[in-house]
Amino acid sequence: MLAGMVDYGHPLRFGSFITPSATAPQRVVDLAVRSEEVGLDLVTFQDHPYQPAFLDTWTLLSWVAARTERIHLSGNVLNLPLRIPSVLASSAASLDLLSGGRVELGLGAGGFWDAIAAMGVPKLTPGESVSALSEAIDVIRGRWDAADRSVLRAGGDLHRVDGAKRGPAPAHAIPIWVGARGPRMLRLIGTKGDGWLPSLPWLQPGDLARGQAIIDGAAQAAGRDPREVVRLLNIDADTGADELVALALEDGISTFILPTDDTAALERFATEVVPAVREQVGAVRAERGTTAGRARGAVALAKRRPGIEYDGLPAALAETAVEPGDQGYARYTSSYLRGGAPGLILRPRTVEEVQEAVRFAGRHRHLPLGIFSAGHGLSGRSLNRDGLVVDVGTLRSIEVLDAAAGLVRIEPGALWVEVAEALEPLGLAITSGDYGGVGVGGLATAGGVGWFAREHGLTIDRIRAVEVVLADGSFVRATATEHPDLFWAMRGAGANFGVAVAFEFEAARVGTIAFAQLAFDVADTAAFLEGWGAAMEAADRSVTGEIIIGRGGRSAQAMLVVDHDDPDTVLEGLQPFAAIAPLVDSSVALTSYAGLMRAMVSDAPQQGRGEPRSHSGNVPHLTPAVSRALAALIDSGSSYFFSLRALGGAVADVPAAATAFAGRDANFTVAAFGSPDTEFDARWRELLPVLDGMYLSFESDTGPEVVARAFPPAHLARLRALKATYDPAALFRDNFFIAPEEREESAVA
Repeated sequence: MLAGMVDYGHPLRFGSFITPSATAPQRVVDLAVRSEEVGLDLVTFQDHPYQPAFLDTWTLLSWVAARTERIHLSGNVLNLPLRIPSVLASSAASLDLLSGGRVELGLGAGGFWDAIAAMGVPKLTPGESVSALSEAIDVIRGRWDAADRSVLRAGGDLHRVDGAKRGPAPAHAIPIWVGARGPRMLRLIGTKGDGWLPSLPWLQPGDLARGQAIIDGAAQAAGRDPREVVRLLNIDADTGADELVALALEDGISTFILPTDDTAALERFATEVVPAVREQVGAVRAERGTTAGRARGAVALAKRRPGIEYDGLPAALAETAVEPGDQGYARYTSSYLRGGAPGLILRPRTVEEVQEAVRFAGRHRHLPLGIFSAGHGLSGRSLNRDGLVVDVGTLRSIEVLDAAAGLVRIEPGALWVEVAEALEPLGLAITSGDYGGVGVGGLATAGGVGWFAREHGLTIDRIRAVEVVLADGSFVRATATEHPDLFWAMRGAGANFGVAVAFEFEAARVGTIAFAQLAFDVADTAAFLEGWGAAMEAADRSVTGEIIIGRGGRSAQAMLVVDHDDPDTVLEGLQPFAAIAPLVDSSVALTSYAGLMRAMVSDAPQQGRGEPRSHSGNVPHLTPAVSRALAALIDSGSSYFFSLRALGGAVADVPAAATAFAGRDANFTVAAFGSPDTEFDARWRELLPVLDGMYLSFESDTGPEVVARAFPPAHLARLRALKATYDPAALFRDNFFIAPEEREESAVA
């Protein structure tokens, strides 16, 4: 149906094609960096591993990825016969993860076979080359499909894997572009490829139209929409704007790649030709009513969920959105503990796109809405079923605004281990949770109980400003003097008020620290808890930590941080804890905060499924009565994981009314996990009389009674009033919903 179509509606993209010269390697990299600086979308390099005058292309791509931040990268095209597909899949996925989703995979079947064979690879016939490429695509896609738990068996006679493990999954759906001219290769592109990448100097008149027709016919025969195949073109160095406009509107080309090693030519292309092409093509598309966007095949479209205006997404969001039928969707079916199956994931790359995402969600208020930064929240509310998820993971910059004052601006998608590593050279640290893989956004709007809680307070106590996209899509910067009510609410109840897109923190001066692990033989759980509480409350503020007790008690694992680099001082601070019960094992190591955060990160993918059962409560003191009540839960065996984190100290220095988080008089916070349909919930309810408040991020129950336990009456009344001001229609209601205060219509008018 679409064969011969003049414009497939793909977004326009522009790139550079740079010679990977081994005689001037730094100039090659400088040209790639300059490609990003002048605003191009893509930088590419040819791949001839048998050519001693050229750098290895994959090594070059990795180096350039580390030197750039935004621009996408690809081989143009990679020499498949000299790159094992199963390994290439892992290399591409790894670089995509490291670069933040900026890798594209251009492939070629071969070509210079004498040179290729001289490298030790069997020479293939043209027909065998096409078959090998087809098999390689299956192998590569199979390796990327980490959501499939089966071993991988894919390929054929020329490229085959039999029992290989899948993964890693790339950060985004890496497209496979194929450089081709022959009919069989073009049919392969229509059947399996994501893009056609020919070179204009090699084409004869009419080749583009014939190629498009072959690709479109093969795509339709395979049940695909021809628009699923992007049309790219390596152009001539002197191709002008008018010619590119014609290629876009009459031949369906949307990505134009300029071959040049000249900086001036690169800059002219980016500053003169590209804007002119964008303007002219945009004007014609507007006149024609052409809708630019990403096409999906029938299989993917069949997995769309009812009630979502998929085709109404703004173009920028549509480009990166993930649907249930897309590669990469599996990432959003598991959080740390909880499973999910959202209907649409929006992945904004800028604050403006976050605003568009929130406005889009506002048109779908009938659906659940999750805000996802890294997915480690124990409550698992960043995912949902059949609703929308806004993934802010792309917003992850860390910027030191004033090193002397410790002022740092951090976006919500950054991980706390990345923050620690970025600040370590400056002797700075921001107290965060106890796990380095947690995203900044979720923790910094809930509280943040970490290794420096008693010395430096909660994570929210270090916040000096929050940049927020509100329910109506507007942008607000909240501080103690600008929108102070919103600033108050975001520190402890932020999930109810908007999407935080940046935080400014005042980091603390932190050097070498000690990390201790103590394993105890626990004969009397209640006595152990009481002794632990007394030791922690009496300890210097430089000591913070937690204990973990397994099912049925009998043993406990303690983890403690002492903010000191003197071994004698460290051991003195630990001695009261070591005397609580017989030690089975112990270790103490001097490290940095960044080192501790690195040790607290797992590379394993999140595999949460179903609905976890976890409960949270704050404890002012571990008195004998409280200790006996907690011990009853532990000793019953109904909780398979029980943790007790230290608060007090600097946490209590902040007045309870200063932030939405109100549990300032608690010295400890409890988190316990159990299995559904057991006595765990009943045992927990018996504890409620000895608990005072809770930490929402560790609680899986929902409902007004849970929110009422988390916030004292005065706090909750203020939050409800603010909810009525900032989110009266309750768009943000799926993460411990605070109901808006009811107001008279005349008062609102």
